[in-house]
Amino acid sequence: MSYTALYRKFRPDNFDEVKGQDAIVTTLRNQVRTGRTGHAYLFCGTRGTGKTTMSKILAKAVNCERQKDGNPCNECAVCRAINAGNSMNVIEIDAASNNGVDNIREIVDEVKYSPTEGRYKVYIIDEVHMLSTGAFNALLKTLEEPPSYVVFILATTEVQKIPVTILSRCQRYDFKRITVDCITDRLKELVGREGLLAQEKALRYIARMADGAMRDALSLLDQCIAFYPEGTLGYEEVLEVLGSVDVEVFARLLRYICGGDVSSCIGLLDEIILAGRELVQFTVDFTWYLRNLLLLQVSGEMEDILEVSADQMALLKHEAEAAGAETLMRYIRIFSELSNRVKYATQKRVLIEVALIKLCRPAMETDYGSLVERVRQLEKRLEDGDFTGRKPPEAKRGEEKPPKEPEPEVLAAAMTEDMRMIAAKWGEILQKLPQMLRVVLISAKPSPGAGNQLLLVFDHEVDRHLVDSGEHLAEIKKVVESVIGKAVEIRTVCSRTEDPGGRAYLDLTKLSKKIPVEYVDE
Repeated sequence: MSYTALYRKFRPDNFDEVKGQDAIVTTLRNQVRTGRTGHAYLFCGTRGTGKTTMSKILAKAVNCERQKDGNPCNECAVCRAINAGNSMNVIEIDAASNNGVDNIREIVDEVKYSPTEGRYKVYIIDEVHMLSTGAFNALLKTLEEPPSYVVFILATTEVQKIPVTILSRCQRYDFKRITVDCITDRLKELVGREGLLAQEKALRYIARMADGAMRDALSLLDQCIAFYPEGTLGYEEVLEVLGSVDVEVFARLLRYICGGDVSSCIGLLDEIILAGRELVQFTVDFTWYLRNLLLLQVSGEMEDILEVSADQMALLKHEAEAAGAETLMRYIRIFSELSNRVKYATQKRVLIEVALIKLCRPAMETDYGSLVERVRQLEKRLEDGDFTGRKPPEAKRGEEKPPKEPEPEVLAAAMTEDMRMIAAKWGEILQKLPQMLRVVLISAKPSPGAGNQLLLVFDHEVDRHLVDSGEHLAEIKKVVESVIGKAVEIRTVCSRTEDPGGRAYLDLTKLSKKIPVEYVDE
């Protein structure tokens, strides 16, 4: 027996099973129950929201021999015939391929004949906006005054193309996009009925990717299950199948962009491409990520609007402070324009690389947003004392010159063996940390302290507070000990608040390539 796609296998066959369209379901069900069925309906909305499904359920309900509170029974001869597609009284027409005047004239001639079974003859015209002007005109009179036993159901995704004369003769129902929560609950139900296992995070991501369309969500789920038929369908597997990028990667990319690090941005893009991620989806997802950051930055009451998990919410709140609202709006503008262009481009990678360079180097652009960004960067450098425009004052006669900072090689030689090990394996330490801690520590500077103490030096107090808790600090200590094999005391420092004089801290990450590490078997 051939396999049936999930969206076909689990298509609702009564009003109770329709999800996300409660108002429309209640209205149509009450009409059927009370016998106040209209003669012409217009179902409009985006793809996959249930227009065709609702049309078939309504066609069954008005003809069902044993209605149950407005619902079709799906057991009588009429219901079974409609479900099998064999009913002579339910005629489905695809207006995309039958859009001429002659096709509509055939319908006009057929409505004269009463139904062979059941009470109503139902015409379902899908993609009705594709009808020609002449076809619409030919349908007008019949649509306005059809026989008492005829019901027209018109379905469209582009209601703006429907003539006003048609709209005024129909009961219009707008199908809204289905929420992520509703789609996720439905996916959980269907996965259970199929006897499969899947992480809620994975199903939620599929629901978000469906963009409000239940049919798209079921198709994506079908695709993911085919890739991973055994075991539990996880978040990582879904990302791999759909060619998507994790939020952690977006956080790294944003930090590189804010720091003007072009080489790191291009290197990360290269990693994304080598991992087989889809570039069009990457641009869309990154734009959406920037939008979430912007909403969190302009208002702290956006948590209910953002469709993200609790872990991702904590990460987003932290990253929202990386750039100002004006900067984020500039980023969103550039990537929105990029999304439209990259979809049909042959050199997608080149376009994305150019966009990343624009983000990192606003001096290359002359528009208002870029000028604002250049001013912001200059102000930040002035605040940090990195761009004063003046030479350092010379020491007056009789005054001692400040001591020269020791060379990196001298400092490296003076470090303890534990610090040398941490310097050499800092990248490995970061990889073993939880996601949120890893993202925060990327901006930290590991530095040797007094004795055998490791300092985590932050530029901002908010970053330090995220780490400087008993639980998080203990987690870092545990990971460091597991990597180097020794326990090390760790302390956090904010360079701006604790050392306003600008104390120079040794950055272990910059010395890691110059430090020889000896491994001794115990």
